[in-house]
Amino acid sequence: MGTGILELAVVVLIATMLGIIARLFKQPLILAFIGTGIIISHLGLFHLNNAETLRIFSDLGIMFLLFLVGLEIDFKSLKLIGKPSFVIGGAQIALTFALGFLLSTLFHFSPVESAYIAIALTLSSTVIVIKMLSEKKDTGSLYGKLSVGLLLIQDMVVILILVLLSGIASGTGFMPMQLALTIGKAALLFGATILIGRKVIPVIFDKIALSQELTFFSSLSWAFIVAATVSHPAIGFPIEVGGLLAGISLSSSSHQFQIVSKIKYLRDFFILIFFVILGSSLVFSSYTNIILPLMAFTLFVLIIKPLVILAIMGAMGYRKKTSFFTGMTIAQVSEFSLVLASIGMKLGHLSTEIVAIITGATILSIAVSTYLVTHAEPIYQRLIPLLSLFQRKNLSEKISEDEEFAKPIILIGAHRIGQSIAFNLKKEDVLVIDFDPEIIHFLKKYGYTYLFGDIDDEEILEKANLHNARLVISTTSDFKNNDMLIKEVTTLKKQGCNIKIIVRSDDEKEVERLYQHGADYVIFPHFTSGQYLGRSIAIDPHMKLLDDLKEWDLKLIKKLSSHVE
Repeated sequence: MGTGILELAVVVLIATMLGIIARLFKQPLILAFIGTGIIISHLGLFHLNNAETLRIFSDLGIMFLLFLVGLEIDFKSLKLIGKPSFVIGGAQIALTFALGFLLSTLFHFSPVESAYIAIALTLSSTVIVIKMLSEKKDTGSLYGKLSVGLLLIQDMVVILILVLLSGIASGTGFMPMQLALTIGKAALLFGATILIGRKVIPVIFDKIALSQELTFFSSLSWAFIVAATVSHPAIGFPIEVGGLLAGISLSSSSHQFQIVSKIKYLRDFFILIFFVILGSSLVFSSYTNIILPLMAFTLFVLIIKPLVILAIMGAMGYRKKTSFFTGMTIAQVSEFSLVLASIGMKLGHLSTEIVAIITGATILSIAVSTYLVTHAEPIYQRLIPLLSLFQRKNLSEKISEDEEFAKPIILIGAHRIGQSIAFNLKKEDVLVIDFDPEIIHFLKKYGYTYLFGDIDDEEILEKANLHNARLVISTTSDFKNNDMLIKEVTTLKKQGCNIKIIVRSDDEKEVERLYQHGADYVIFPHFTSGQYLGRSIAIDPHMKLLDDLKEWDLKLIKKLSSHVE
């Protein structure tokens, strides 16, 4: 028991069983992990908060999660959404705090207690949001980037509040110099890690690139070195900040995707422990006398908080779908709110009753928000008439610079596979559809016609004018979107349109289903690349084409590298 191995075994076993059940009912695994913590806590099997090994694993899970977030941050992308994120984040914090404070006073909480509750309700969970965006593969979308940017603003506010509270706890009170010193240290750390990431790390990784094991361990070592440095008492930041900085410093590395593919499974194991411990915080017996404020605050987070985002982004000229998805994504209470509540109780500012309310609202909002994010599209479709009230006529978020499209080839998704296809076609013949502002900005430089948005958006689908195309290519592996496109193309074929559709899948069973539903060809990367190379060699037994392929690939890599730098 002292080593925590038994506790870990129980946690993994229960989480696996609940995870299988969750998958059978097509529910997010996060709920299974939270449910594991609830079961262990409710049955009194052991106290998770007292298991030091599990606490360390939980912290490592958040560190690795933010490490991967940092790896996927692109500074050109931040230039595109940095200012809007700052404005949206600042306005959201101010408005949500004010409304939360007002709601708290209606339940006769004191001003200090109301302030704690309001800031707790204002913050959203970086861990949950990034995990859900990753599962939906929407981290590159505009709403995904805005959500992450908004969360970064919230995290900066949390750090400032923690500095203030630490000053009160130490008896020194609020010291402006201490706050300024913290901001200075953060800026220095950020600059130092970026400099090392640009000048030193690439040299090391280029020398060890041939060994995947060395690349993995080197990136892991770098993450721990930065985390240990920033968490040193002389600096005083949590290890999670170190993970984020380490990831950012490697974000411009040419080995970025290789590192992500290796680290993500390690992250998933450790983050499991975080969610289990979060679930164990919910003790049902403590809510009998506080059910009314608990429900009110939970509904505030699930309804009012997204409405605040809708109002702010609508006023800024964003499309209703982008505003809605951003609002749904942040509709939960942050795990940092639990930290603030715990500190407030230690300082004597909060009673155990208020801490229980904040804890309950955190768990309930996280559980419900996973459903909201997972089913955001059908919810959006039902609410379109109401959401139109939050969209102004003159939009700043433009889906294209052109009014009409009549392109023979429509390419949906322009990441690695899509870009390779696009650069092998005449750009005059291609209409590119993508929801990643960075991708659109890149292709725009090369003169490609584009539609900025998601293909499951009716407005995008209508503007694309599929009936004018002779070929539709979808490089997304999302089965629902591809199936919807096949149905649209099949309908056009029945109306006499001479049109073909190519879609992509990474699953053999889905490949068969897509063919059954009417796909003309399904890109299955393992098959497609092998068939192409095999047939090319058969046609050219002397393999002179290899030189041409090599030359073209190097040109494409150079072109894509200019996009990353």
